[in-house]
Amino acid sequence: MKNLVEELQWRGLVHDIMPGTEEQLLKEMTTTYIGFDPTSDSLHIGSLVPIILLVHLEKFGHKPIALVGGATGMIGDPSGKSDERNLLDEATLDKNVAGIKAVLSRFLDFNSTAANAPILVNNYDWMKDFSFINFARDVGKRITVNYMMAKDSVKKRLSAEGEGMSFTEFTYQLIQGYDFHHLYKAHNCLLQMGGSDQWGNITTGTELVRRMNSESAKAFAMTCPLITKADGSKFGKSEGGNVWLTADKTSVYKFYQFWLNTTDVDAEKYIKIFTFLDKNTIDSLVAEHQTAPHLRVLQKRLAEEITTFVHGKEELEKAVFASSAFFSPTMDDLKKLDVATFLEVFDGVPQAEVSTDDLNEGLDMIAALSAKTGFLASNSDARRELQQNSISLNKEKIAADYKITASDLIHNQFVMLQKGKKNYYLIKMV
Repeated sequence: MKNLVEELQWRGLVHDIMPGTEEQLLKEMTTTYIGFDPTSDSLHIGSLVPIILLVHLEKFGHKPIALVGGATGMIGDPSGKSDERNLLDEATLDKNVAGIKAVLSRFLDFNSTAANAPILVNNYDWMKDFSFINFARDVGKRITVNYMMAKDSVKKRLSAEGEGMSFTEFTYQLIQGYDFHHLYKAHNCLLQMGGSDQWGNITTGTELVRRMNSESAKAFAMTCPLITKADGSKFGKSEGGNVWLTADKTSVYKFYQFWLNTTDVDAEKYIKIFTFLDKNTIDSLVAEHQTAPHLRVLQKRLAEEITTFVHGKEELEKAVFASSAFFSPTMDDLKKLDVATFLEVFDGVPQAEVSTDDLNEGLDMIAALSAKTGFLASNSDARRELQQNSISLNKEKIAADYKITASDLIHNQFVMLQKGKKNYYLIKMV
């Protein structure tokens, strides 16, 4: 077997690893699982790391299991949380589980017939008929309260101000631990992976595997770091909230732009984590970027690779086209965009709404630049800029006596004003 741990280490994807894990992965095909919490009907880019880990596992000849927590989702994982979270009703949970399964199926072929074909499971399937008495006898008996209390996720909640931790959340690590035991018995699963905040839950699982099976039972654990930005802000958020892996929640254009706007420091880190490019290719890209940072070689390649991985080559090409359309010398490319993408391209550009009635006799340029929109501070400013030939309408220079009519509208709705090279303004006719 090729050395998966070595591969993940140079990519910055190993935080904690249990002794013997690397040797196990080198010895034979190893079935490994990662869990996904169904708090939404989609996954955001914070879940890209565990997805990528599963893909790496498969590429290196191991058998990945993606577990959707239909049962654990009913309880709520206390790891990294300061407060008890609201419990989801069953209908919402079912919808979320189905949505997450659909997302995971885009990256892993659960219908493959290969020896190391990925498996998709839902822990609700084996927990739904497990009575409380049987769980308390068969599972609760194996792990002491002292052991559970020593976990960081528990200690932090108990020592912090607030309402503490309910018995419901306290049992979470036992239920997740039982998942590992079940997968060990059903699929000979020997390794669980997850984020570094999951170390306590995962090691509880390794203990249960050992204590609920023969003395020779083996179980291993490995976690990856939680991804952060260089400035300390939370990774995975844009101004509009989470960056999702489904286009209905985050458009492909916005997804592509998120990665394209990554800082130099973060891009150098993220290209190792979020792409499958080999070390030589990445080292060459980093070196090229450092000689000419203004060309943003790293960011462009990072955005291309991840957008292709998540949405496909065709959607990437559309996003790249939309990104370049704004800076095209004519309006031809912008006119080819659908209305939703057109508005996304102009996200952040100052805008104003003007009544379509103003177009009946033609909208005066002075009014369009100042009184009707506030793009320029005053009528005199508008006259001066027009006289200096610095105003463009839909990327064409216009004179002071020009009047805007319906024939100027893009998508029968929009007009773009521009002062100089960098000041843009969008008028929406309503």
